Amino acid sequence: MKNKTLFLLLGAGILFGAAVRPGDPWVEGREKVGAMAGLIQAEYFRTAEADKMARAAVRGMLETLDPHSYLLDPDNLARMSEEQRGAYFGLGIQIQKHMDKLVVIAPIEGTPAWRMGLQAGDTITHIEGESTVLISANDAVSKLRGPKGTKVAITVAREGLEKPFDLTITREEIPLYSVPYAFMLDGATGYVFIRYFAENTTAELEAKLETLRNAGMKNLVLDLRGNVGGPLFQAIGVADEFLARGESIVSIRGRNPDFDRQYPATRNGQYEAVPLVVLISQGSASASEIVAGAVMDHDRGLILGEDSWGKSLVQKMFPLSEDTAMALTIARYYTPSGRSLQRDYSHLDDYFLDTKVLAESDREVKYTDKGRKVLGQGGITPDLTVVFNLLPYTAELRIRGAFFAYARKFTSRQTPLSKKFVFPADGNAARPAPGMIQLSRVFLADAAVLEDFRAFLIENKMPADETKFKEAAVEVKRELEREIASLLWGGEEGWRAFEKNDPVILKALEVMPEAARMIQ
Repeated sequence: MKNKTLFLLLGAGILFGAAVRPGDPWVEGREKVGAMAGLIQAEYFRTAEADKMARAAVRGMLETLDPHSYLLDPDNLARMSEEQRGAYFGLGIQIQKHMDKLVVIAPIEGTPAWRMGLQAGDTITHIEGESTVLISANDAVSKLRGPKGTKVAITVAREGLEKPFDLTITREEIPLYSVPYAFMLDGATGYVFIRYFAENTTAELEAKLETLRNAGMKNLVLDLRGNVGGPLFQAIGVADEFLARGESIVSIRGRNPDFDRQYPATRNGQYEAVPLVVLISQGSASASEIVAGAVMDHDRGLILGEDSWGKSLVQKMFPLSEDTAMALTIARYYTPSGRSLQRDYSHLDDYFLDTKVLAESDREVKYTDKGRKVLGQGGITPDLTVVFNLLPYTAELRIRGAFFAYARKFTSRQTPLSKKFVFPADGNAARPAPGMIQLSRVFLADAAVLEDFRAFLIENKMPADETKFKEAAVEVKRELEREIASLLWGGEEGWRAFEKNDPVILKALEVMPEAARMIQ
């Protein structure tokens, strides 16, 4: 099998066999690569690992093409398949690496981890007897996931217990939601966050929108910030929710005309008349840009936020063996106005590290249905630019896990101030004792909470500079409200608490009347 794999992958002509003809340079290239592989097998001082060599050879070939053609080895292919399918086999926990500790952020209700009693704030010290101190969060995820029905042994340290304890948990199917949050921002405006695009994204979105419509939604904020994309057909399905039947969503064109396609909206009677604001950021790419580009080019709604990433290259998966595949760029996509959003990638360091776009004078100019000027070659430039970046001080505290660590202690009544609160787990007594503060479904980080948090920082030798703390007070308040609400009422309530003071969301609510005028 290894020799077969080596032949398939190193014999470059096989990969492109349909294009190989006598005199074609691929023939000569194939012969040279095959000869080199044979020489290595015969003369190298020890037995060469055929699979490893083959994958390295294909990676090297793909790196000469573009930034988005790549090889998926067994681990990466399995991870991608899980994300696209919308489920994986594992324990059902969210984890993060805080310094050298692997910390449980939250167990997912109803999953094996939840039934076994894992709690937010638990530290997983060992997986199958191996310490987690030196492994990354991604490596830990790979170790915790596995085939359905198999078992994984972990060691857990919990604050308040003298010794760590061992658990053996059976892996089950855990759902992954690409549309995790949807709620009303006010009495008329719904909010939906699409984290990424997967096989079930359109169906998930439709279910969320129906719930919001039943709750009185008249306007919608669609949040695509940080969404790096996914399957083309899911982007088309999402855009179709907001466009009239027959309106163009996207077209793709490549060197091989077999890949050329036009994709129009095919359905009516959905949300074509709902005023719409779409949020994008520098991390919004590919499928996200297809949706935002279609909305923008048809003057269907307002685009708000930052310039998006700028990826207009389309990949197709080509299986190379049972557990290996190649994502090969086969075309570019174009928005309804005919623009390509692809940024220049001739210098990869600039492409991945420098998100600056070309000067407007150097970019392709196209026009929307109503004659508004839009630009290509640099992602989507929003109708209204609103930049939301954390201050360095807030970002440092987040990286250190300070907000989550404090929230965990606060909700466990392990800080001076928290002893005065009655939490939902206490039964929400109708008449709390004198001096106690009862929470309903809202937590506000007031001046007393900020003071309590700063005392926590000082006690735990974390950055607590008074001037920086005051400068970041608004951001600190927002972070604390999210973490504490998440621990008390779940992730969606934490996200809601955070977004209600998000400056991009506030601007979206402000300009919603303008978005409504666009569809009149």
